[in-house]
Amino acid sequence: MEAGSPPATLSETQLLDTQRAFDSVAPDYDGPRGNNELIQRMRLTLWNSVSSEVPAGSRLLDLGCGTGIDAVEFARRGYQVVASDWSPRMVERTQARATAAGVQAQVAALHVGVHQLDRLEGGFDGIYSNFGPLNCAPDLGDVAVQCARLLQPGGKLVFSVIGRICPWEVGYYLFKRRIKRACVRAARGATAVGMNRHTIWTHYYLPREFYRTFAAHFTLNGYRAMSLFMPPPYLVEFYHRHQSACDRLGRLDDRFGALPGLRDMGDHFLIVMQRR
Repeated sequence: MEAGSPPATLSETQLLDTQRAFDSVAPDYDGPRGNNELIQRMRLTLWNSVSSEVPAGSRLLDLGCGTGIDAVEFARRGYQVVASDWSPRMVERTQARATAAGVQAQVAALHVGVHQLDRLEGGFDGIYSNFGPLNCAPDLGDVAVQCARLLQPGGKLVFSVIGRICPWEVGYYLFKRRIKRACVRAARGATAVGMNRHTIWTHYYLPREFYRTFAAHFTLNGYRAMSLFMPPPYLVEFYHRHQSACDRLGRLDDRFGALPGLRDMGDHFLIVMQRR
């Protein structure tokens, strides 16, 4: 991914840029780009967190469902899932996956972006989002307001968000002498990030910075780093060459990723909030 200059605000054109980027990768997003071993390890962390926070049988809303891997897993675990995404091609993939898995009655896939949540009816027990769709939200404050409207009192948010401080990324790109790329997460506002010859407009957050936007409606239950010691998912080839050492680093993530200080870093952070 290559960084560009951040605009002051996200326009409709920039939202469409992001949509086209994800449409373009939807056919092969279940391969190394979107579901390699490092991604699957992070995915399991979110699955287990949602399952521990929200009882099976509850209604879940998936923000940025991608190809539906999470939605189908939660349907198999006994949840009713409304899966939403800004990319129509991703929504099609989710519908096809649910049908192939025989859980189409438990998964409703909708073409709704994170900036369009006012189109949805409420009554959810939990809302989750995996691998950074909320980093692409043009107005995170509006997302917070809509999540509060959509959730039952006491309902849970479980979000996986791209963090601002990723030591692996800084070290890797400094080693490659790509200084601008090493510093991309330090940018404020929306940053242009390239994918498949398209542009994704992305915001980066520290966990507490992210939570402040939700604080009026939600209490903070906790957060932890993901892929802090473990390499980030785009370094999967490094993982393949050094799998035993990386697996040991992954156990450090599991053991220390929720500690103060360390939990503020990592490729992503997992944050859990509760509706007041």
